[in-house]
Amino acid sequence: MAPKSGKFLHNYGYDLILGSVAAFYVFTIPYTKVEESFNMQAMHDILYHRHRLAEYDHLEFPGVVPRTFIGALLVSLLASPVVSVINFLHLPKIYSLFIVRLALGCLILSTLRFFRLQIRSKFGLQVEAFFVILTVLQFHLLFYCTRPLPNILALGLVNMAYGYWLKGSYYTALQILVFATLVFRCDVLLLACPIGLQLLLTRSVSLWKAIKCCIVAAILSIGLTVMVDSLMWRRVLWPEFEVLWFNSVLDRSSEWGVSPFHWYFTSALPRSLLAVYPLVMLGVLLDRRTLRYLVPTLSFVVLYSKLPHKELRFIISSLPVFNLAAAISASRIYNNRKKSFWKLFYIGMLGLFLISLGCTIMFFMASYHNYPSGYGLRKLHEMGHLNNTGDVRTHIDTYSAMNGITRFCESGLPWRYSKEEDISLKDYRHRNFTYLLNEHSYIDGYQCLFVVDGFSRVNLRKSIPPVVLVNEPKVYVHGCMNNMEILSRDFPGC
Repeated sequence: MAPKSGKFLHNYGYDLILGSVAAFYVFTIPYTKVEESFNMQAMHDILYHRHRLAEYDHLEFPGVVPRTFIGALLVSLLASPVVSVINFLHLPKIYSLFIVRLALGCLILSTLRFFRLQIRSKFGLQVEAFFVILTVLQFHLLFYCTRPLPNILALGLVNMAYGYWLKGSYYTALQILVFATLVFRCDVLLLACPIGLQLLLTRSVSLWKAIKCCIVAAILSIGLTVMVDSLMWRRVLWPEFEVLWFNSVLDRSSEWGVSPFHWYFTSALPRSLLAVYPLVMLGVLLDRRTLRYLVPTLSFVVLYSKLPHKELRFIISSLPVFNLAAAISASRIYNNRKKSFWKLFYIGMLGLFLISLGCTIMFFMASYHNYPSGYGLRKLHEMGHLNNTGDVRTHIDTYSAMNGITRFCESGLPWRYSKEEDISLKDYRHRNFTYLLNEHSYIDGYQCLFVVDGFSRVNLRKSIPPVVLVNEPKVYVHGCMNNMEILSRDFPGC
C-alpha cells in the first residue's frame, strides 16, 4: 500500500499542491469581474438554457466585441455532470459557479502539468520542484487559472505549446499557437512570431513545412470558430478577427486607458513574478540555456508594450517561461549554497521567497474585497425570510454588474432581476423595484439597508505592519420605502 501511495504522490503530488492553492482561491473568492463576464454568462446559459438560444445573455448584452463560445462549451461539457446533480438536489446556483471555475482550473492546470513534465525531462527533478515552489509563491497565475478570461483559455493552449517546444515537437507547438491565435486571443500572434522566427533561425524547422502545417491549422481553426460562433451569435462571424479589427486597426482599446511603454516591465511583471523577477535576470548569467526560451518570451512582452492599453492579463501567458528560467537559477543557487560566494545568493533567494509569500497574502486580501456586489447580493439573499409579497424585483446597476455579479449568483422565484441600463436616479421610485444594488448612497424613494466595502488602495506607513489595505464603501443595497416596516426589523441601515 505504501509504495502505491508513494508512486501516486510522485506522479501527482505537485498537481495536488497547485490544485489545492487554485481551489482555495475559488472557494474564498468565487465572484468574477466584467472582463470574465462573457464566458461566465455563456457557461451559465449553456448549462441552464441549453438549446434555448433566445434566452442567452449575450444576445441582450453583447459587449464591445464578440467572443468565441468554444471555451465556454468545453468547460460546460466538463462541468455538466456535477451541475446536473446540483440541479437535481435543488441546490443554489452559486454551487455551479464553483464547479465551472474548478473545471476550468483543472483544464489549465493539466496543461501546466504537461509543460512541467517536459521541464522535468529536460532540466531535471530539482528544476521542476523549484518551478512549482515559485508558481505557488506567486499570486496571479494560480488565481487567474480558474477565471474564464479569453487570455486564460489561450494560456491553456500556450502551456501545451511550451511543452511541445521543450519536447522538440516544434511543428505541433506552432500549430497550437495558431489555433490559440485564431480562436481565443489574436494577440498570441505576438508570441507565435518570435518563437517561429527563432525556430527558423536555429534551423529547427523548415520554412516551407512550417508554412504548410500552419496553413492547415489556420483553416481548421477558422472553420471551427466560424461554424460554432455563427450559430451562437446568429450571424456569420469570426470573433477574433473582429477583436483584431477593433483593437489594432481602429485602435479603440486605448479608450479603456493608456499606460507608458515600460509599464509591463516596471509594474505588471514585478507584481506578478515577485521573486521570479530578479531570479530571471540572474538566470541569464547562470545558465545560457534560458536564453533560448527567454528571448522569444521577452520579445512578446516588448511587442505588446507598443500597444497603448495595457493589462497584466494580456501577458499572463509569458509567466510560465519566466518561472522556468527562475527555477533554473534557483536550482543552481541551491546546489552551490555551501560555497562561500554562493551563500549570499542563497540567503537572498530565501528572503525573496518570504517577500513573495507576504506579497501574495496581501494580493489575496485585496482581491477578497474586490468583488463587493457579489457579497452584497449574497447577503440580500440570506435575508430570504423577509415577508415580501409577490415578486422580489431586484435591480443591479452597471457598476454592480461589473464587480461580482453573474447569473450564477441569482436565486430562483420569487426573485427577479433587472440589469436595465441608463435609469436616472429620480426614475427608480417609479419602476417598482423591491431592492437596488447601486453605487449611489442615496436614491429617492428607497432606504439604504446596508453597504458593502471594497478594496480601494494600499497605504504605506512607518509603523507595523508597514502596508495597510484600505477599503471604502463601494456598493449600496437599497430597499423600497413601501417595505420599510419589514426592512427595519432585518437591516441596521447604512
